[in-house]
Amino acid sequence: MNQRNFHKLISGQSVGLTATILRFSMRVAAIGYSLVVRLRNFLYSKQWLKIHIADAPVISIGNITTGGTGKTPLVIWICKFLQQKKIPCAVLTRGYKEIDEPAVLAESCPQTKVIINPDRVSAAGQAVGFGAKALIMDDGFQHRRLHRDLDIVTIDATCPFGYGKLLPAGLLREPVGSLKRTDAVVLTRCDQISESELSRVKEELQIINPDMIIAKSIHKPVCVKSITGEEIALEQLKGKKVFAFCGIGNPDAFLSTIKATGAELVGSKIYDDHYHYSSECLAGIYEKARCLTADLILTTQKDWAKAKMIMPASTDIPFAYLEVEIKFTAEEGKLKQLIEDALAGKIRRKY
Repeated sequence: MNQRNFHKLISGQSVGLTATILRFSMRVAAIGYSLVVRLRNFLYSKQWLKIHIADAPVISIGNITTGGTGKTPLVIWICKFLQQKKIPCAVLTRGYKEIDEPAVLAESCPQTKVIINPDRVSAAGQAVGFGAKALIMDDGFQHRRLHRDLDIVTIDATCPFGYGKLLPAGLLREPVGSLKRTDAVVLTRCDQISESELSRVKEELQIINPDMIIAKSIHKPVCVKSITGEEIALEQLKGKKVFAFCGIGNPDAFLSTIKATGAELVGSKIYDDHYHYSSECLAGIYEKARCLTADLILTTQKDWAKAKMIMPASTDIPFAYLEVEIKFTAEEGKLKQLIEDALAGKIRRKY
């Protein structure tokens, strides 16, 4: 089952006997998953499972749902904020077998050391050895073995609570009540839902944790960069025929961002998150774009990091990626102050 069909199933869009049976089976499986997650969180909250303290402040950026919630743009924003303050920092990322997110981080923040290591405690030691005075733990909310001085959770405003169910019945990695231990939530893609929906999400979050800061943000397109290194201004996209492809957690948000530039989206090809591209795959994308008389083939920076080495350089339809950055529409100042307080040791950690 591909990613889109899975989302249709768990959201209830898929109907019929087979879909009903599958959803029931997933809900049964989610009970076992829930018990494991709750037990693990309980053991850490009682500190019966050891929590290791690094020799530098740790800022954790995470989420409570699977899929793309906008963690990477926030990590980049924090790295740049720390660089402005002349604080040497490092990003701790598991990396798995993927090169996309670490590559994007390294390219966007060349002065920041990116440590790829599934063992966060070991990675923290490595980073401190390299001279880091602040550590940013990417995708760290569920990885409680390493002490953190600040917890920030990103929540995609277009699907904030993962259809209200834990994996595999929904997208939640842990119960929404776990947000009680976070210091701040950054709502992403706030421009893609109505103000009334946004207010409802904020109210639900405040009920869960009235003490946390809730910052609002959007993913703002900056420019388009082609395979030749050419930078294309966003104004030049207006009226252009664009064929898009991506393999990310929230492809609809990417397509909406393209449309918002004024470009004409003539077609798209959506793959599962963390998809591995091949030369044949990209040749197929080119053929689809050519048949639709597209002017440009556009993807995300994350997909670009994986596919750029096998992209055809000489085609009459150029390949390019849309560079985006996080832009805060509310509470940016409070979030910055929270980061400064964490680095100064002013925040009392909740376990």
